Amino acid sequence: MAINVIIIDDSAVVRQVISHILNDSTEISVYAVANDPIFAYTKMQKQWPDVIILDIEMPRMDGITFLKKIMAERPTPVIICSSLAEKGAELSLKALAAGAFDIITKPQMGLKGFLEGVAKDIKNVVKAAAKTKVYKKAIETNTKKDIQLEKISEQQYVVNNDTDLAAIALTTDRVVAIGSSTGGTIALEKILTKLPRTSPGIVVVQHMPEKFTKAFADRLNSLCELDIFEASSGDRIIPGRVLIAPGGKHLQVKRSGGQYIVIVSEGPAVNRHCPSVDVLFKSLAKSAKQNSTGIILTGMGNDGAQGLLAMKQSGSKTIAQNESSSVVFGMPKEAIKLGAADRVVDLSDIAALVIQ
Repeated sequence: MAINVIIIDDSAVVRQVISHILNDSTEISVYAVANDPIFAYTKMQKQWPDVIILDIEMPRMDGITFLKKIMAERPTPVIICSSLAEKGAELSLKALAAGAFDIITKPQMGLKGFLEGVAKDIKNVVKAAAKTKVYKKAIETNTKKDIQLEKISEQQYVVNNDTDLAAIALTTDRVVAIGSSTGGTIALEKILTKLPRTSPGIVVVQHMPEKFTKAFADRLNSLCELDIFEASSGDRIIPGRVLIAPGGKHLQVKRSGGQYIVIVSEGPAVNRHCPSVDVLFKSLAKSAKQNSTGIILTGMGNDGAQGLLAMKQSGSKTIAQNESSSVVFGMPKEAIKLGAADRVVDLSDIAALVIQ
């Protein structure tokens, strides 16, 4: 039976192009479109969709208000269709916190060509959404004072990826690396909000577009005891700090004397992603070995599987999220198939393992 989808967007171009993309699949059927949530809700009462594609900024009722209404009355997988602008990023993160499954981003210009270029991704997100459980989340916010990161200038970089095990053992610094994709924003929040300021330094790759990662880091920083920032080259990895890879750039960990720092760089997509979890994990396999722990969380595809295996083979501890607690059991499944995970655990147990 085909996945029934309704598209709610005030742009006729978006409605038309996404409808064409999805109807091209024998597994998906767009049974209705609407230019605002109120009109859509009338149609949904006659036939409830399996998946909702929802714009945020619309007349009469905004997308987040409608999303909360759906989650309260009849939880259904919702994919947010959002602008790449900074305002769109902030609103999209609020939507994810309210229970949205994932985000399709759309540029301000060249919209039709862009959407057609990511047609396969859109179909895959809809298929994954139709199979998933819908999670509801209540968010409490607080504020924290801004803290300046301690940096090491580029001139001070002392990098040796061939550092032997004896030299590595001379540092007491520890690094936890986390990779995630679809469902990862909520999974990361569940982990990081449980961690104390004495936790080891953490580096994160969450598949997200440019501008979204800064808003994501700021939001997590307001919720957690930890200091959480979007990473930039030279940032030190220290206890109580979380560095998140910027969207559109790769993140690597390097050794500088007795310390670990991050390098942020541009580069081609790896496993169709930039930032890539594999790039991060493989850098730790070279630079941190037994001083690091790799954790792979919920997400579509196989990014991170080979990197986690490399970490395990280098002496790192490795952990994969289990199927029952994953929104999409893609990335963890591929890592487990390779034998890359020392342990396969529920999301609720990961924070305790990080503290240990």
